[in-house]
Amino acid sequence: MNVHPTAILDSRARVPASCRVGPYCVIGAEVELGERCRLVSHVAIEGPTKIGSDNAFFPFSAIGMAPQDISYRGEPTRLEIGDHNEIRECVTITRGTVKGGGLTRVGSHTLIMAYAHIGHDSVIGDHCMLVNGATLGGHVTVEEWAVVGALCPVHQFVRIGAHAYVGGGTTITQDVLPFSMTSAARNTHAYGMNKVGLQRRGFSPERIRKLHHAYKMLLASKMNTSQALQKLKSEPDRGEDVDRLIRFIESSERGVIK
Repeated sequence: MNVHPTAILDSRARVPASCRVGPYCVIGAEVELGERCRLVSHVAIEGPTKIGSDNAFFPFSAIGMAPQDISYRGEPTRLEIGDHNEIRECVTITRGTVKGGGLTRVGSHTLIMAYAHIGHDSVIGDHCMLVNGATLGGHVTVEEWAVVGALCPVHQFVRIGAHAYVGGGTTITQDVLPFSMTSAARNTHAYGMNKVGLQRRGFSPERIRKLHHAYKMLLASKMNTSQALQKLKSEPDRGEDVDRLIRFIESSERGVIK
């Protein structure tokens, strides 16, 4: 078995010789790992937890910990994880609760990105993706091939249908339709230039005045972006900062927020 000397394995844990357990990992009692699992470093796994084969756990992930539920009283609830999953840095996956059926389950071929959280009694299907910071309350079901975007909080007892895509930063409080693209409204605007920040960085009043004029033309005039750029380029004393602003807009491939 490839176990770093700083790792701590409970004598009751079942860890095949094909597994690699890196520095400072802690594997508790009633943990069963499948073949060829890899714990990079600083991974903590508690049981009862059963994990399939060919899973990778990255630093500071906490797997199979007690559920974050005030009704939990130390009952031997479970976590089960399938095969070929990649569980990235600082991910937390908790065991089930008695009232929720006692089991949290993650399927196979999932990608759980950094800082994602899978709450107690949740069920994650095969080929799902939870992007950085996705947070699932207890009793959430994510069906196969669904994607939950970055920084999405998902309310308890919500279902996310198969092949659905939830855009980043979307708060989910009801079920998400299968095959859908679901996202919060994107009312994002540029409200002017960062005057205070520029002053703190030593920009002269003249530089700020020229930038203010350019932003007023871009954001507050009745001209579209192309017209505003053409007008700015016709002004002889616009300065290097405005030239940089113009170059940035003209080189944009996805468009700019206005």
